[in-house]
Amino acid sequence: MSVQSVDDPHRLISADVVVGIDGSEPSDLAVRWAAETASRRRRRLRIVHGLDLAAAQAILGMYDLMVPAVTEALREQGERRLATAHRLAREIDPELIVETELSDGHPAKILIGASESAHLLVLGAGTRRPVAHLGSTLLAVTAHARGAVVVVRDTGTEQQTRRTGPVVVGIDGSPAGTAAAATAFAEASLRDAPLIAVHAANDMSAAAMTGLSESLPTTLPTREMDELAHEVLSEQLAGWQEKYPDVTVTRKVYLAEARKHLLAWSETAQLVVVGSRGRGGFLGMILGSTSNALVQQASCPVLVAHPE
Repeated sequence: MSVQSVDDPHRLISADVVVGIDGSEPSDLAVRWAAETASRRRRRLRIVHGLDLAAAQAILGMYDLMVPAVTEALREQGERRLATAHRLAREIDPELIVETELSDGHPAKILIGASESAHLLVLGAGTRRPVAHLGSTLLAVTAHARGAVVVVRDTGTEQQTRRTGPVVVGIDGSPAGTAAAATAFAEASLRDAPLIAVHAANDMSAAAMTGLSESLPTTLPTREMDELAHEVLSEQLAGWQEKYPDVTVTRKVYLAEARKHLLAWSETAQLVVVGSRGRGGFLGMILGSTSNALVQQASCPVLVAHPE
């Protein structure tokens, strides 16, 4: 395992594994995954629950002023959820240091703040469906957090706790892809796992990848596309193999459909790493379409890496 740099606050030994909970079954899965990770890396686990009392009081209005027991009931429910999550975490490792935090604030705001110094920020997501949509809190946190956010999905199997298989990273030539590559190498090293680096290109993105003029043909021969794709992959992986010599890297290039291939790799991977934003999408999109699809449909935990 390579020695980690202390220049990155997320790698400091004082950085906790933080998990956000809401009392749901996917939340429980996230707690177990986070506890296992914290235990293996000898880090503290911090379990966070936000009540969003401002929203509740906006609905209750004057009624809550007359019956303050309603607010107290919400706090008591939050304490019970934290106690349950604490118990689940200690079942994973009785020696694990576990801290809990109950806040009156909005869950997304609290977790985004916690992500600035967290080693990893972990969230749970519901069962895969043909058409699925992320919850507002999960979507906001995944899109706007700092560092690495891991989404542990309830796939109806035990795959979310898989400890074998490769770490798979999606590389796209963007700054987000650089962050994904850095995080993926670190995760593969920590897990003593091989790394699969996947890059998918298509003829519509060739000019963007190479910085060529838009006046050039929008379609390139397959051979040239393949060469360009390998070049992008090599450039974005450059230097990381030297920094993590213990990590065995396999490069996979496809000419299209990154989403399809990364979802397929998630069937056997222990973790898929993607950037928070890729080449495509609208300017206002923080979470790229491929990352969004992986978070909602992957068969293993998905780590979304954010450029610092």
